[in-house]
Amino acid sequence: MTRTARDSTTITTDTASKEHTTMSVRRIAAASTLVALAVAVPTLPAQAAPADDPARPEHASQSALVAQVRAATARFHDVDVAIAEGYVDTHECSASADGAMGIHFVNPALIAPGAPVDPTRPPVLMYGPSASGDLELWGVEFFEPDVGQPTPVFGTVAFDGPMPGHDPEMPVHYDLHVWTGKHNPSGLYAPFNPSLSC
Repeated sequence: MTRTARDSTTITTDTASKEHTTMSVRRIAAASTLVALAVAVPTLPAQAAPADDPARPEHASQSALVAQVRAATARFHDVDVAIAEGYVDTHECSASADGAMGIHFVNPALIAPGAPVDPTRPPVLMYGPSASGDLELWGVEFFEPDVGQPTPVFGTVAFDGPMPGHDPEMPVHYDLHVWTGKHNPSGLYAPFNPSLSC
């Protein structure tokens, strides 16, 4: 059997036709997929808003609590006022590879394990050096020794813990840091602030 130009053309045409058909099927499949997605997307369930999204209902109540803490501790921007009201300087600035936490001033009279968390009476104030070298209020820490109570909460935010004490004299405890005086890129309640150093 001898092939002619016409036979070659037919073969070429058959190949082109198959390629055209294959491309058409692919285009139709892709278009069908896009149409299916366009129809399905409006019916997909809404994704939960991130925890720090201001549109979340609990964000407003948390913001109100943080505002209470800021208002109640505004007078402690003067460290001498904190000392006069019973806060004791620990003389050590806590820091790690994750950033700084600051110098803790602790008021033992405000540590009440198992009691409801009072946003206006944080047991620990966190200070750090300002640009001038004076101490400035960076934030507060709520602290409760573990006595078998349920995990304490600040509004809707659970404390960290229970955890071992950070030194031999500190009991197993729960704590929660609230960065009321300095922005913390790691989060309002993160223990360490990467933008600060001692």
